[in-house]
Amino acid sequence: MKTLLRFVVLCLAVPAGMAFAQGHSMEEKRVMQEKPAAQEKPMVSPENPLSTWNKFAYARVKDVLRKAAEKMPEENYSFKPVDTVRSYGQIVGHVADAQYMFCSMALGEKNPALDIEHTKTSKADLIAALNTAFAYCDKAYDGMTDATAVQTIKLFGNDAPRLSALTVNTCMTWNTMGTWPRICG
Repeated sequence: MKTLLRFVVLCLAVPAGMAFAQGHSMEEKRVMQEKPAAQEKPMVSPENPLSTWNKFAYARVKDVLRKAAEKMPEENYSFKPVDTVRSYGQIVGHVADAQYMFCSMALGEKNPALDIEHTKTSKADLIAALNTAFAYCDKAYDGMTDATAVQTIKLFGNDAPRLSALTVNTCMTWNTMGTWPRICG
């Protein structure tokens, strides 16, 4: 149980921290740090601290992934550092597919299994598919409360709390696309 708790904390804290670090200029960070505490918005609600924190972390990661997909030039969507790995476009499609897989589990719905990774190739089509997948997942994050978060679901054949599907989704999406902008320059 301690290992699972550490994993969940790492999966939520690291992406949120990295997203914060990448998402703001030094001046923006300085201004944010100088704000009086009374002006800051709470990141979690007292009624649902687990689910609202997970939603916050996902929103940050989603924003970084969306910006990375938009910023990557079209010609790099077919780039593969070696033949044995996915292209950047396939990674974007894989992330969109993963959104449906994990969020359908959290919603208790059948996975639409759109196979975006293998059916979309252009930057425009992949970004549109990614945004549609994010909208699908937003339903799962928006509908999650701490009471529903602890309900048992099947996650890869094992019993797990419903929130775990969303936590794994947040971690996996960040880790899948995080290195490509560095590889492509």
